[in-house]
Amino acid sequence: MQWIKRNLKRGMAAWGPKQRLGTAAALLAIMLAAAIFFQHRQTAALPTGAWGLSFREKNQPPVADARAEDLAPYDAKYIDDTAEKIVYLTFDCGYENGNTAAILDALKAHDAPAAFFVVGHFLETEPDLVRRMAQEGHTVGNHTWNHPDMSGISDLQKFSDQLRRVEEAYEAVTGAQMPKYYRPPQGVYSQENLEMAKKLGYRTVFWSLAYVDWKTDQQPSTDQALETLENRVHPGAVVLLHNTSSTNAAILDQILTRWEDMGYRFGTLEELFADTKTD
Repeated sequence: MQWIKRNLKRGMAAWGPKQRLGTAAALLAIMLAAAIFFQHRQTAALPTGAWGLSFREKNQPPVADARAEDLAPYDAKYIDDTAEKIVYLTFDCGYENGNTAAILDALKAHDAPAAFFVVGHFLETEPDLVRRMAQEGHTVGNHTWNHPDMSGISDLQKFSDQLRRVEEAYEAVTGAQMPKYYRPPQGVYSQENLEMAKKLGYRTVFWSLAYVDWKTDQQPSTDQALETLENRVHPGAVVLLHNTSSTNAAILDQILTRWEDMGYRFGTLEELFADTKTD
């Protein structure tokens, strides 16, 4: 590389002004093309599959399947700025298991906003709970109509139908338009899915904090859940919990108190996406 630079410099010194200008312009064009190429590679190299995290250090952000900067072009996020002690609470709601009212009670006691990602079944069977979520200031997001593997859907119309049916059911229940936040079922996604969601005006919400709370017949103990959630919380965390978990209903008040004692506050998805604008 040094040899090339030395000889290029000597050659340019012997050239006339027009030759030097032409060579400089050509080099600049090559550099710009290379920058565009590598930027495209960085934003296009997204994996397909289930969203995954590796928790390695206590109270530090995990290592995720994709970087925040790679998700940004698709209006997708899993974490916020880690400089501030803020937590974003989200719940996936597939069906009612007798715990959602207690979860809402705990959130109300702490004046903590949350986002509930609902499927069609929940809207059809629990309209009163959905109305309560909206009335108490929570965001109700879109978790698709019947919870399919969305990465297997490549047709925009079919993808749109999964979200549109939820939107229509939500409007029928609440009389309001559904906020444009989307969570892929089971976190399974593809780059094409993210592009389609953005095209439909949606922002995709992944997560940076979770634990095994969805197995209703193998619920973690109170102590296990509190220890795990206290150790995994970190600045800018987007928390995934499930409303079907009886443990979550039992511990939510306690874990919110512990996080508050650690200096955290609770934010909204509007805050999480405040620095982005959907086309």
